[in-house]
Amino acid sequence: MRRQITGFSNPTVKFLRSLREKKHRKEAGKFLAEGLRLLTDARENGFIPEVLVMAENRDPHPLLEALERDVIAGGGEVIETSDDILTKITGKDNPQALAGMFSEFNTRLSTIDRSAAKIWLVAQALRDPGNLGTMLRTGDAIGAGGLILIDDCADPFSAEAVRASMGAVFTQKVAQAKWDEFLPWLRAGEGQLVAASLRDAVPYRGAPYASPCFVLVGNESRGLPEDYEAACDLRVTMPMRGRADSLNAAVAAAVLGYEVLAALD
Repeated sequence: MRRQITGFSNPTVKFLRSLREKKHRKEAGKFLAEGLRLLTDARENGFIPEVLVMAENRDPHPLLEALERDVIAGGGEVIETSDDILTKITGKDNPQALAGMFSEFNTRLSTIDRSAAKIWLVAQALRDPGNLGTMLRTGDAIGAGGLILIDDCADPFSAEAVRASMGAVFTQKVAQAKWDEFLPWLRAGEGQLVAASLRDAVPYRGAPYASPCFVLVGNESRGLPEDYEAACDLRVTMPMRGRADSLNAAVAAAVLGYEVLAALD
């Protein structure tokens, strides 16, 4: 279906706008992604938006035309509207020319097939959605299978996390679990748990990494709880040459992830 919306009070506009808040995303099981690149990445990975909202003054583009066709063929809805209404929906003063609504993915731990990849990223109590999105993007870059979120993490379907992932939210598996669910699941099959640490750690360069390797990073300010570190199969340390005593969580995951990739390739 294709239609035009001109009013700010339109129920569809109000619903789409509500998806900027976690409470409403969870109630509806829906989330928004914005921009032609993100939506094209989604389409190329088999995810077609249920609703596609486009600016009336958008520039024509063959990728956009293909996206429109697929949305309509899949029974979705294409909406044309003004820049002002797009701003209201996305919450951005200078929104992209289009946004799409998707159903949230199944994020149960049971969706993870550990044999599908040599590397998996794991984050515990990660609070910054930008860091979360960056870890998804890193996972895509190193060929990881996905990101497992442990305990109380930021929402992977928030606009900030989706934007920071640069489309990787559509290429990476995302799972969520408590630590006391994750650890028994991990120990029920193959899998090496590795964390950056100062406790009984070996240098991260040349460490004995094994596949599938689960690279664990902790909360941005507190790091990993001591008992979580103690449960790891391997603890590694990265040198700090300056005044800083630690790396940003997403940066640490990237540095360690690439070292694991080099070791396992």
